Amino acid sequence: MTEKPHPAVADIRRAVRDLFDEAQPEGRVAVAVSGGADSLALAAAATYVSHKAGLTVTGLIVDHRLQTGSADTAARAAEQLATLGLDDVRVLPVTVDGKGGLEAAARRARYAALRAAADGAWVLLGHTRDDQAETVLLGLGRGSGPRSIAGMRPLDRPWARPLLTIPRTATQAACQALGITPWQDPHNADPRFTRVRLRHEVLPLLEDVLQGGVTAALARTAAQLRDDLAALDDLAADAHARASTDDELEVAELTPLPPAVRRRVLRTWLTRVGTPELTDAHLRATDALLSDWHGQRGIALPGGLVARRAHGRLTCTRLNS
Repeated sequence: MTEKPHPAVADIRRAVRDLFDEAQPEGRVAVAVSGGADSLALAAAATYVSHKAGLTVTGLIVDHRLQTGSADTAARAAEQLATLGLDDVRVLPVTVDGKGGLEAAARRARYAALRAAADGAWVLLGHTRDDQAETVLLGLGRGSGPRSIAGMRPLDRPWARPLLTIPRTATQAACQALGITPWQDPHNADPRFTRVRLRHEVLPLLEDVLQGGVTAALARTAAQLRDDLAALDDLAADAHARASTDDELEVAELTPLPPAVRRRVLRTWLTRVGTPELTDAHLRATDALLSDWHGQRGIALPGGLVARRAHGRLTCTRLNS
């Protein structure tokens, strides 16, 4: 008789299996592994489920080279993955630099390396329900709109996040049950990083004040918002198709639309005609050409572009053209 797996191990395997049912991976999958409990528990479950499904699994370990001994840490993670039965394990050294601070630069370097190494395969990421809650709080604090509050998507090609409904305590329990010793990243306790303070200060305080359940509630809110955003995006895509003619938009098709749909159409249009770094202020100013039209001049946009209304259409052209 086969011994039943630990409940945490079973839950994580089920989460991976459910995501595979939706993603329908072919041939192989990759798993991003830091050496922490989340990614190691995911790697173990992904290997078990993938081999049952006839898929091969590649472990991808990014060495950010930001800490002394990072190469040794990556090598230890690679050894652990080999014992879990992955078909291939690769260490990806990266250089972290550029604008936006250390967190942002490290993220850019990591995702670029993972995308290149995956070569078209799904890349499984170990983000848990707790990570989702932190992402929602960050979006709320920055006031960056419903899309950021909707958090991370389970599937966002090539990224796949099977553990967004799994608490961090489950990945820790799974590692213990499997005899895996996770690496404790010192950056995860460094208060210089905003996400660390959210994890260790803000969320525990909210859990205390609101008497528990905050992390799960924030994750549920994100899921509900993703459903709403998907519906609005579908409406906007249909409206854009009706209004668009030769890189211009028909005003009569847009003015009756609700603002949430209309601005999505405008964002899609402005992005496609080459407007970089579009902000909410730019979008609202362009929307005023529809919702508050009184013959005003064009709206200057990034990239040397200007949006104008004339003869019942919106156009976006180079400044002074």
